[in-house]
This record gives sequence, structure tokens and C-alpha cells, in this order.
Amino acid sequence: MRLNRRTLLAAAAVLALAGSPRAACAAEDPAVAPITKLYGKFEEALKNGAGDLKGRLAIVGDTLAETFDTPAMVRTAVGPKWKSFKPEQQDALTETFGKYFVTLYANRLSQAAGGKFEIKPQSEAKGPNRVVSTHVTNKSGDESDVDYVLGPNNRVQDVLLNGNVSEVAAMRGSFAEPLKAGGAEGLQKFMRERTEGMLAKAAP
Repeated sequence: MRLNRRTLLAAAAVLALAGSPRAACAAEDPAVAPITKLYGKFEEALKNGAGDLKGRLAIVGDTLAETFDTPAMVRTAVGPKWKSFKPEQQDALTETFGKYFVTLYANRLSQAAGGKFEIKPQSEAKGPNRVVSTHVTNKSGDESDVDYVLGPNNRVQDVLLNGNVSEVAAMRGSFAEPLKAGGAEGLQKFMRERTEGMLAKAAP
């Protein structure tokens, strides 16, 4: 089934759901531990409701940055054009993407209050990577499987909804036009404007 933009946006919101993990042995698997910590921070941020974006960022920002391998993610999301960029352009894109990604996920948490999840206690091998599977139920009772793909460094390089909706692939699609129109600088501007827009919208 082909997924439209509305479905992808709904899926994106599900990825940020939080609750009390019911996987007692999760911390025993090195690949599962960062996901358990991440969801714990989500739960902390949502303990008294969604709150505001800056408040959520203060709680989850550092953990998101630690958990996700944003340098690897931006390289994959940009695709083959990445190698054509100068080192200083790559560095600028990596820094801007990190801020964009953390703000994006913290922003999604506004839709996640009241959600809950289960974490499978053992990860599974996928080539050189590990996959941590979670089952998410949002506050309306809708259920989804959310898989985190971690690299050898146990940092997340992609997120899959129901096994086939890739976070990085969706980003590559949204990055295509700014890359085509303005190259590295165009993409950096795109991400910076999106980040500033989310923060401005959340401001009182």
C-alpha cells in the first residue's frame, strides 16, 4: 500500500510516543539500553502533559543527541551528493541537521501525552546493525510497531514504522527539492528555517 504524506506525518508522531516500558530485561542488551533511556526521557517530559517545546527540549534534547547518530543519518538522507560537498559544507550540514532533528522529535512529543509502549528485551541482528523492536499504543488506542536500527556504535541510524516506513527515507524525500535548488547551502537553509519555524510557533 502506498503511503501518502498525511500517513507519514501520522507515523512520525507515533515514533515519539512515551510510557513506562514493560521490558524488564531491556537494560541487559547494550543495543536496547539507549532506547529504554530515550523512552524514559520521553515519559519524564510528558509526565505533566505535553508542556511547551522549549520545556521538552530541555528534558529530551541531550538524550536525543546521544541516542541518534545524526552525522550518519544526514549523510544517508542527503545521498550520493554528500561526497561532492566540501568538508566545511558537510560540517555545517551535520551541525544544522542535529539541531533540526532534535527539535523535530521534541516537537512531535506534543502529540504523545498519554501514550505507552513495550520494548522487546533483545535486539536482532541486521547485517552489521542491530534492530530494537518496540510496540507503541497512542492515547487514542492506535497501535504500531516501531523499530530502531542501531549501528555498531549502538546509536540509532534509522527508525522504521511497521517495518517499512523509514525515517531517513522520508527525510531524503523532503530534502530532494532544497538540494536540487540550492545544493548544500539550500538544504542548510531549509533545515534552519524549519527549526526556527517550530521554535517560533511554540513561543508564547
